[in-house]
Amino acid sequence: MSDYRFFHPIEVRWADVDSRRHVNNARYFTYMEQARARYFEHLGLWDGKDLDQWGSVVAETSCSFIEPIFYGQMIRVGVRTTRIGNKSMEMIYSLQDEAAARELARGVSIQVSYDYDLAQAVRVPDPWREAIKAFEGLDEGVPRWLDYLLASIDMIS
Repeated sequence: MSDYRFFHPIEVRWADVDSRRHVNNARYFTYMEQARARYFEHLGLWDGKDLDQWGSVVAETSCSFIEPIFYGQMIRVGVRTTRIGNKSMEMIYSLQDEAAARELARGVSIQVSYDYDLAQAVRVPDPWREAIKAFEGLDEGVPRWLDYLLASIDMIS
């Protein structure tokens, strides 16, 4: 858990809780989404206002639920970019009890750089690549399955 350099705090709202008296599984993805937006703001890659400036879409996401989260609980979501490919980035998340720093859930998302005007995936912009690599201490990774898949889709279309 010490690998995370960015955390976003979240207070669990009453609306987040379902009939089972704990946070509904869909809200975990909302928490990761909110933390991801704040992460990009923190790195100066998005101003939090201009949605046309965003240029990132979710291609895949998953979550492993470890312990339930309850109404009123203060949590924090750690966000980390673990790989930058040609057109995609892999991000990981750690949802933790803020007081105990105990992991309650962990997640992964694959973000794809996207140009809405062209309606297609594009190379991760160099300013994003440089800022994330500097913040996370990343080396340029070998593209994995998603980059190959996106390249194949581009060749077909």
